[in-house]
Amino acid sequence: MSEVESAIDADLIGWRARLADNDLFHAFIHSPTAIVSTVVTLLICLGALFAPWVAPHDPFDLASVDLMDSLLPPPWMDGGSFSFLLGTDDQGRDVFSAILYGSRISILVGFLSVIFAAAIGVVVGLVAGYAGGLVDAILMRIADVQLSFPAILIALLIDGVLRGILPRGDYDQIAVYVLVLSIGLSFWVQYARTVRSSVMIERTKEYVQASQVIGLPTRTILFRHIMPNVLGPVLVIATIQLALAIITEATLSFLGVGVPPTSPSLGTLIRVGNDYLFSGEWWITIFPGLALVILVLAINLLGDWLRDALNPRLR
Repeated sequence: MSEVESAIDADLIGWRARLADNDLFHAFIHSPTAIVSTVVTLLICLGALFAPWVAPHDPFDLASVDLMDSLLPPPWMDGGSFSFLLGTDDQGRDVFSAILYGSRISILVGFLSVIFAAAIGVVVGLVAGYAGGLVDAILMRIADVQLSFPAILIALLIDGVLRGILPRGDYDQIAVYVLVLSIGLSFWVQYARTVRSSVMIERTKEYVQASQVIGLPTRTILFRHIMPNVLGPVLVIATIQLALAIITEATLSFLGVGVPPTSPSLGTLIRVGNDYLFSGEWWITIFPGLALVILVLAINLLGDWLRDALNPRLR
């Protein structure tokens, strides 16, 4: 065996040993809820990511959509076809394929919104907790004012203002980014308050005082020394708020203020199917709604497990 192969084997053995000794990994493999929720979340995310290859039909390709196939039930019902696993909608589009494509937008908006909200909240929390005094008071009063309004109302307000400012054609092109901005600005407060509390504890520790004594810039102290020590709770909040962001996007799209019909998300699919719910074509809205419930439930269960796993008091 060559020296390179020996070094690789040694690295693999060391990596496995470190992984086996990791408390978070140990808690994960001993939690069936965490494993199942992770698998379900990954399956949905991978299905959405590879929708062009996984979906049996392209629901947005007008050349492949036939109105003669409209309102077909699932194959286990009379009149159904195995070509359409979950039936078709009023335009002949395959519901299963539409769910895969719609999940892409819902998950994309959810992830980007959480990243945007976390970025704002972490920065505000770091500054407020470290500076204290008047700066802390002003930032936290702004956060308190925002907490007095439901997130969905703030998102509707931001979305409505941008709709009024931008021309219709321009808005449709950036509708996804408007949703990210609206939802992100609705969720940053939780990150800011959590990070602020952690920073107020960290700034009194010796490593921060030593950094101040040797004259390190405030920016370096905040982002290189303090921030890595306060990101644990942020990860938990981000996991839970990912589900909230997906629900908020679905709610906005259901209300007709989300993404345009040319690129529908799960919320848009539910809204379209809702018109046919009481006429007997229940599958058009039930299956997208079920996909949304499963996705959000899996993410919430994963977030609950992560919160417990990172809480030293519960170990």
